[in-house]
Amino acid sequence: MGFTHFNEDGRARMVDVSEKNETIRIASAQAVVKMQPSTLQAIKTGGIKKGDVLGVAQVAGVMGAKRTAELIPMCHPLLLTSVNVTFDSNEDQSEIVVKCQVKTTGKTGVEMEALSGASIAALTIYDMCKAIDRWMSVTQLQLVEKTGGKSGHIVRPS
Repeated sequence: MGFTHFNEDGRARMVDVSEKNETIRIASAQAVVKMQPSTLQAIKTGGIKKGDVLGVAQVAGVMGAKRTAELIPMCHPLLLTSVNVTFDSNEDQSEIVVKCQVKTTGKTGVEMEALSGASIAALTIYDMCKAIDRWMSVTQLQLVEKTGGKSGHIVRPS
């Protein structure tokens, strides 16, 4: 299978999806924000001066998913039917796992929207906490699962 975002002259193009069937499309992605244990504790106890870190990151993740086509040049603008951003904190690893699930009914998938939502939420955590932990890192941005379309249901191997 070749690259789909190039025309016959090798130039970038938006893929023509007009002949594809509309199906329910769901994609889940995640990112991991690693930080100092004291930073994780401050997030959990409301000790960050900028406010509710996870509340703001949740809204930012939804907004990021919705604006993906404005940020990624060849993405189709999609009518999203659902965006859900959640967080799992792991004290043993001193990290927060950001998860984003996106749904639509359409002719193209929502993988990029899920990845954008997870990354924007993770970057928002970094932004809100950088004053106390400048060396946080955002890692492991990845698609976890997708359904719909020609390739059907795919889950990242463990």
